[in-house]
Amino acid sequence: MTALEEFRSLKDEFYKLDPNSPLTPEQKQVFKGLFYFPANPALRFELPVERFEKIETIKMPTSTGDIQEYTRYGRLHFSVEGQPVELTVYSTGWEVFFLPFMDSLTGKETYDAGRYLEPEWVGGDMLLVDFNYAYNPYCAYNENWSCPITPFENRIKVPIRAGEKLFCLDPILK
Repeated sequence: MTALEEFRSLKDEFYKLDPNSPLTPEQKQVFKGLFYFPANPALRFELPVERFEKIETIKMPTSTGDIQEYTRYGRLHFSVEGQPVELTVYSTGWEVFFLPFMDSLTGKETYDAGRYLEPEWVGGDMLLVDFNYAYNPYCAYNENWSCPITPFENRIKVPIRAGEKLFCLDPILK
């Protein structure tokens, strides 16, 4: 079993059994696991961060109308299927990063409010950005959760065929 397969298996177990799961007790009764794109090594990057000269805190609205604060940390530049992509990475603390994004699959194959990723700092100004670990926010599972809404600057036109797909409880589809 690969590290990604093990991660996904443990995540499914957490969603099914843990009291801190985002699923309701009713959802847990029929939950058979999350849906994922196959592993895609082409969507795993070690990228330099182009840090912003002016570091600013922004207020990101959430799905329930609350506000969360994030620091605009820097810009990532890379290519997907030959198309250039730029995304802003946010910081939530020392060496803790947050990358919300929407792509061309949003609302079709992936959650309609986008997906999230936590890039890992690997030293210097380099981040490991592995879209195979992209996930749906908890508000994708039920409306009792409050999730940051993806900023316009992180809405891209290319498909990111990696990570978690739309949430569905239909056991026939699994």
